[in-house]
Amino acid sequence: MKILLTFAAVILLAACGSGGPPPPDWKTDSADLIERYKKFALLGDNTLAERYFQQAVVATGGAGRVADTARLWLVRCATRRAMLIDDTCTEYADLARIEPDAADQAYYQFITLQWDVVDVARLPTQHRALVTAPAGKRNEVLAQISDPLARLLDASLLVMRQESDAATLTLATEAASSQGWRQPLLTYLKLQEKLAANQGNASELDRLAQRIQLVEGSLESNHK
Repeated sequence: MKILLTFAAVILLAACGSGGPPPPDWKTDSADLIERYKKFALLGDNTLAERYFQQAVVATGGAGRVADTARLWLVRCATRRAMLIDDTCTEYADLARIEPDAADQAYYQFITLQWDVVDVARLPTQHRALVTAPAGKRNEVLAQISDPLARLLDASLLVMRQESDAATLTLATEAASSQGWRQPLLTYLKLQEKLAANQGNASELDRLAQRIQLVEGSLESNHK
């Protein structure tokens, strides 16, 4: 999960050089809160996730930091798109017009599928190969991504671009399952279920039904 914070924690916490004063509270608070937002959003606890996100925005907003606040919205958008929620990143885009940042803009273009105009050199390294690979080879690139959240995000983007296949769904499902991320896991299990139904694969449907039941039960228990 740390990689997705390239535009949040790393930059927010980039204070002074070695031996300098510690970063101000708003930086450490916002970095911690956005990490908590991601954790609970992926777990499917949306109420708690949104509470942490708004607190993060208060921290950067209270310091009058437009670019840092925009970056929080960008991380939120990326997290939601990793869960196959078609967020348009409107809040980020509105703030970015005031204080643009080239790296943030490249990431925004990447997660909103504007791959024909994205400056690939400004993307985090783990996403560059996906953009530059031929369309038919992108699922092979996906398998080489080691970070679970980066893999989940990239798989979701391929689904949104209608470039996914059964292997894409499997990679995304297991990335979410390995981390216990219930919200995207349920989404991808249901996509696999739909595919198995289309193929008439009864045994796979039974297996997926059991997994879906387990995840749905966990989500229901969490919301009680």
